[in-house]
Amino acid sequence: MKCFFCQYGSEPSFKDLDNLTKFLSARKKIVNRERSHLCAKHQRKLQKEIKYARFLGLLPYVSYQGIK
Repeated sequence: MKCFFCQYGSEPSFKDLDNLTKFLSARKKIVNRERSHLCAKHQRKLQKEIKYARFLGLLPYVSYQGIK
């Protein structure tokens, strides 16, 4: 299986929230390379962009599921 970003010839961006959320778990943790099937270069870039989007408030740090 080829890397998602290599396959489509794109780069991860903090503005593209739809693509960033594909690589987050249900608890909003960043998914590792084995589950995301990304190459090392794009996994590092994705990690930086997700952290930057969290810093800007575009993505949540955690998901509070089941807490009442």
